[in-house]
Amino acid sequence: MKKVVFLLTAFVTITSTNAQDFGFGVKGGINVASIGGSAYSGLGSLGTKVSFHLGGVAEIPISDKIAVQPELLYSSQGTNWDYGTGDNNLKLDYINLPILGKYAIIEGLSAEAGPVVGFLISTNEEDDDRFNTLDFAFAIGASYKLNDNIFFSLRYNKGVTNINGDSFTGGKSQNNVFQLSAGYAF
Repeated sequence: MKKVVFLLTAFVTITSTNAQDFGFGVKGGINVASIGGSAYSGLGSLGTKVSFHLGGVAEIPISDKIAVQPELLYSSQGTNWDYGTGDNNLKLDYINLPILGKYAIIEGLSAEAGPVVGFLISTNEEDDDRFNTLDFAFAIGASYKLNDNIFFSLRYNKGVTNINGDSFTGGKSQNNVFQLSAGYAF
């Protein structure tokens, strides 16, 4: 919880230091999440989990075409799987902090890429040590600004670190998430 409070404070401090240069907004949308890697091979079929993300976004211009875009998002991730006797859903809830470089391709359309740091805040697994509390991913995507206030984005977050904790010795797994978002800039 201390990490979340720290991140919120840092996000507000950074974005409020020189508000006339920054763009602020809120965004939310759909996650299509899955788990990749070797940990679940032979256990049945892993499927995708459709869930959501919601949070705040800032845009800090560097030049006419380049900006930095930090975000603070609640993101529900995980997977659906079937291993013979029935369905089981894995729910992993994160506070994600993407820090993206943004490049304006044409008026309104931008490409974005950068690291995503995730902090696991809850899971439906009973074993507290089953998953690591820290997750790293790399995000790549695009956004389109419809007008001064409304924007849309499509992004893929590819997990780069093992999400399995110390109590799991069966292999490595990573989060993989497609995100479709809509947002409003103030």
